[in-house]
Amino acid sequence: MKRSLLAIVLLLSFITPQAQATDNHVTVMSRNLYLGADVGVALKLIPDFPAAAQYMWSQVKANDFSQRAPKLAQEAITNNADVIGIQEATTWYCKKNAWSKKVEVLNFTKEFLAATKALGHEYVLAEFDGKQAFNPGYSIAAVPFLTMVNDPSTFQPLFGQDKAACGFVIGDALAIKKELADKVLKVGTTEYVDTYSIVPTLMTIYRGYAWADINIGNQPVRFVTTHLESIWDEGKVPNAAKQATQLVEDLKETTMPLVIVGDFNSDPRDPRPQGAPNPGEQPIASDACPAGQHNCSSYWIMKDAKFTEADPAPLLPQNYSWGMSALLAGPDKARYLASKEMGNKFGFSDRLDYVFVKNGVAAVESKIIGNTWPDNVNAWQCSNEEQISNTQEVASTMGIAVPDSGICLATDHAGVVSTLLIGAGASERSADLPAHKPFPISFWQWVGLAFLGLVAYLVFRKKSKLLSKAK
Repeated sequence: MKRSLLAIVLLLSFITPQAQATDNHVTVMSRNLYLGADVGVALKLIPDFPAAAQYMWSQVKANDFSQRAPKLAQEAITNNADVIGIQEATTWYCKKNAWSKKVEVLNFTKEFLAATKALGHEYVLAEFDGKQAFNPGYSIAAVPFLTMVNDPSTFQPLFGQDKAACGFVIGDALAIKKELADKVLKVGTTEYVDTYSIVPTLMTIYRGYAWADINIGNQPVRFVTTHLESIWDEGKVPNAAKQATQLVEDLKETTMPLVIVGDFNSDPRDPRPQGAPNPGEQPIASDACPAGQHNCSSYWIMKDAKFTEADPAPLLPQNYSWGMSALLAGPDKARYLASKEMGNKFGFSDRLDYVFVKNGVAAVESKIIGNTWPDNVNAWQCSNEEQISNTQEVASTMGIAVPDSGICLATDHAGVVSTLLIGAGASERSADLPAHKPFPISFWQWVGLAFLGLVAYLVFRKKSKLLSKAK
């Protein structure tokens, strides 16, 4: 009997420390949901705003998020993510006319969270005192006669007409396992001061981040999710680098364990030397940003601020995280060939997504997910003609069996999953991060949008009259 009791005591002495250590582990995921359309192509259509709007809406419909959400949800559950940093958490909304209220048509964040619940492992947005860890970022307004799109199957049930003005809000969010909801200590959102103007005064892209302090075991940990600017101008310091500089400055007083996940739109090779392989059109070296200049790269700004990337080596081609086509049906043919030349056989050409840690946080295990095509757990059967065509063309180029249908991935980015050990950082919460307020649309932006709307309306009227005369 004494020997049995002694054996039990010894067994417990080994089990207890391991259970306590497990309380100090957390698995995080960075996942860009993809807003569903190629903004770059749409921008080239401006100032024909209706054409740009129709182009984007058609791609969003083809990249059906109702098909993608369950795949992304299962991926998060399978990888046992405790905290998920979401980028491009997009809401699409539409208006019947100038005086009607906008109607929410698609909400990617809600659909993703609902899919996790339907699969029996619910995730929720981190929330504290009625505030959610969701930063709305930038938006393109729904402006009648300016951002009109045609989609009878969607708008007839909603508005009793074939067309509507549509726009979107794109942001960042922190989702957590539901069982962590009562462990949230504080949440907040912050905007970056540096913005990018597509059309001066009228159309400006705002970026920012969402954060949450959460108890992991008995240790408060600060989690941040962000999405830095992708657009850059030749001969200038990229906005992504400027925004990373602000992020580092905002976080300098944080002494508690710190985890940052996100799409930094920066590869360690940036800015690329002139003539270097660059199928993803990343920033190119210039007088303002010579090759290897760290203050022109958000990745190196984070590294120089003593953050450690918890995830797999970013310079290895198999760890690239971006490169699928806008319609998600594999990579573009040209990008696939360039990526293969660089050493990635699936068409991913750049590493843009990271998990950065600091203040006593160490990586235990990390991996890239969703970075293979066409065989992938998050693949789904897509049916748009262009999706089928691209699938077949790229499959043929890869020398694999050509499928009859389209094979699409759930998003154009690969994800990063890292299991972290929370070490001996400060045991007390650090001060809240600066709360830069969102930038509202200025008076002149409203005036400009109204003017463009009037011009579009007059053009529409003129075309209508010409068509009537032709009949």
